Amino acid sequence: MFENFENVQIAHFDVKSQLPRWIYESAIRAAELGEQAREAINDIAGLERRQLDIREGLAKCIGGIPTSDTPLNPQITGTVQGNGFRVEKIIFESRPHVYVTANLYLPDGIKEPRGAVLLLCGHREQAKHCDEYQTVCHYLVHAGLIVMSVDPLGQGERFGFYDPELKQAPMTSVTEHENVGRQCIPLGDSLARYMLHDAMRAIDYLSTRPEVDPQKIGVTGHSGGGTQTALLMMYDKRIAAAAPGGFIMNRPYFLLTGKAQDAEQKWPGFSAFGFDHEDIVLAMAPRPVLVLATTYDSVPIEGPRHTIAVNRRFWDMHGKSECLGIFEDEHVHRFTVPLARAAAGFFSKHLLGSAVTAKEEAIQLLPAEQLICTQSGQVIGEYAQAKNVHTETVGRLTDWERVRRSMSEEKRKSVALQWLRNAVYFNRRPCDLNPRLSGGGEAEHLWAVRTVWWSQRGLLNNALQFFDSKLAGRRLPVTIAVWDGGTKQISAHAEWIKKTCSAGRIAMVLNPTGIGSLLPHLNAPEERPFKRFGMMDRYTDELMWLGDSMAAVRTFDVLRCVEMVSSLKNIDAEDIRLYGSGRYAIYAELAALLDPRIRSVRPEHWMSSIAEWIKEPFYDEHDSLSFIIPGMLQYMDLPDADHWLSQEGRLDDAVSMISDSVS
Repeated sequence: MFENFENVQIAHFDVKSQLPRWIYESAIRAAELGEQAREAINDIAGLERRQLDIREGLAKCIGGIPTSDTPLNPQITGTVQGNGFRVEKIIFESRPHVYVTANLYLPDGIKEPRGAVLLLCGHREQAKHCDEYQTVCHYLVHAGLIVMSVDPLGQGERFGFYDPELKQAPMTSVTEHENVGRQCIPLGDSLARYMLHDAMRAIDYLSTRPEVDPQKIGVTGHSGGGTQTALLMMYDKRIAAAAPGGFIMNRPYFLLTGKAQDAEQKWPGFSAFGFDHEDIVLAMAPRPVLVLATTYDSVPIEGPRHTIAVNRRFWDMHGKSECLGIFEDEHVHRFTVPLARAAAGFFSKHLLGSAVTAKEEAIQLLPAEQLICTQSGQVIGEYAQAKNVHTETVGRLTDWERVRRSMSEEKRKSVALQWLRNAVYFNRRPCDLNPRLSGGGEAEHLWAVRTVWWSQRGLLNNALQFFDSKLAGRRLPVTIAVWDGGTKQISAHAEWIKKTCSAGRIAMVLNPTGIGSLLPHLNAPEERPFKRFGMMDRYTDELMWLGDSMAAVRTFDVLRCVEMVSSLKNIDAEDIRLYGSGRYAIYAELAALLDPRIRSVRPEHWMSSIAEWIKEPFYDEHDSLSFIIPGMLQYMDLPDADHWLSQEGRLDDAVSMISDSVS
């Protein structure tokens, strides 16, 4: 009987379009604020203020930059002779026990310091020694440039979860990035902080080489390497010229693609500061920039064209309009040979004094195995105490736990609740609830009434009220249920509904934003909306760019539901309780912390702490962004919420908990 209610839809409103529309409109408002701020720049002083704001804002978004006082301890583990150049195989420490593998291409016959280019690789498992990025290195070195090609985290010789005994890694590249990147977010970090820092330390190393002029170091990269290039452009003032590829666009254009991005491409709060890709380029003015783009890319070509056009006047202010440009190749997403040639000509012009284009016949790639820096092919297992990002994240967790413990409990609670209130109420656009009944039905001896109301402007919520038919017309206490799947999972919770109703209460099953009948339209019947990089991940990502989160939105939904039931004639507002089950129980508990009208909350089968989830390197990634509020662990964890609610006598004993998200 209960399954009949799992497919009940909401009449009169297109609720399946509301979340995408609401997020898009929010993103456009943020983008317009950025446009207004950039349009207001009318002199070099204003431009420089914006550049400083971008640098400082980026650092806040990604959790700050690790210190660079660790000795690099560089090693040259071998040399390979190429056609007119040699390749040194380099390993250095960017942070304590974090080893970076790189190939340094040195043209033959260097007699004095010259310009160099840092090549940052995109999402290729082999990274520096794959054909695509080797080809770029060859075009650059044949133009007379020194080139350093670096393996990013999780790629090349830096697989973070490599097992030296099995000689394999369970995850690499994008999969590893997303796995460790999600665990950075509750600490207020982004995987970008580590990739940016590795790139900065590579520049530190280049600056120590006698062959390199430290004043003439450029950077290029494509796709994920374009992301790393963009980070350097915004933060590291030492960059003399930049050629980002396959990344520069802007958020409004990118939203139209419906695609998700990798973990290091997510900078929580960046859009909320009014920043966009236009600011990545602006941060370099008036230093030379050539945006590399392919016309058939998944990154819409309109994006880089627009970004270059709106930035032109900032180079004009310095009288250096010729130093900003775009090169396009008719191709799909790739660092193509035409892009490599364009980059070589650009960097040789600006770093060496004259543009050089290498001849195709000079390009003779080396066997990949000759470019390996380590003996085993991986730094993990070969270097004692070698760290991966997960290890670094757990260390950051320990640091924040120490900070929290240093405060008195009273102060810690006060600071945490203020932070939580700010996060949950962030930028909400108030509106009247306007609750309405919208149909109903019967299940065994229970009546079910569908209820709809506005949670915030543009977002409807809904719930099903179940109660004993014998009690119809009476004013009843209510328990609001929040569980994974909402009304799509009523059958799985049928016994709880019956038990609650038999106690003379209303069992109200809530659909917070994006759940149950509020799930947005699927692109295909077989689409899995909660998978990694699925539809709901994309919406959650964008909320984080906007300084928000799905967890905060849904916690606000619970609070609005409490406000709504307080106004209904059939509900006893003096006895409102919450029940949470599964991961989504976090919304109920956080809401209870913020609203004293909630008499009690009972969580079951839920996560015991976000910290414990972070400590688990191999977790179930399904829907794992849904319970994250960026920066939460700087202030509190779920055991703190348990403790504070228990002190107030508002926490029912939980039946069971999950200590991590593997279950």
